[in-house]
Amino acid sequence: MDAKLHLMKLCVGAEGPDDLAAWQKQRFGKAPAMHVTRMWPKREAELLDGGSIFWVFKGVMLARQRILSLDEVIGQDGIKRCGLVLDRDLVRVAAIPRRAFQGWRYLKPEDAPEDLPKGRQAEEALPPSIAAALAEMGLR
Repeated sequence: MDAKLHLMKLCVGAEGPDDLAAWQKQRFGKAPAMHVTRMWPKREAELLDGGSIFWVFKGVMLARQRILSLDEVIGQDGIKRCGLVLDRDLVRVAAIPRRAFQGWRYLKPEDAPEDLPKGRQAEEALPPSIAAALAEMGLR
């Protein structure tokens, strides 16, 4: 993953990556998924250079999806919004605890968790306190 920049976003309403994948399949079928956000990222070029959106579930970052494009979406209220067009491949990542925040945040590649190996995609996440302790020791 040689991206210049990523986004991180809370995934509200989903229990975990499997729940998000099922919702996206139901909502978008086989088409790319889209997440609509109020603010347009100013660092668009860096995001589109291989960036991903990292999803935080109940205080723990667990998965990412590659950002394919940013599309303009006009709401029923006439306000322009940003549609993050996402690859349907939901990649599990090493669990990293994150505090709650609003909206999305930029995430530098060096702060992004590593992808889990293919054989570990279905592992349960560590409890947030243990994941935080491991991260503090540099063992995320």
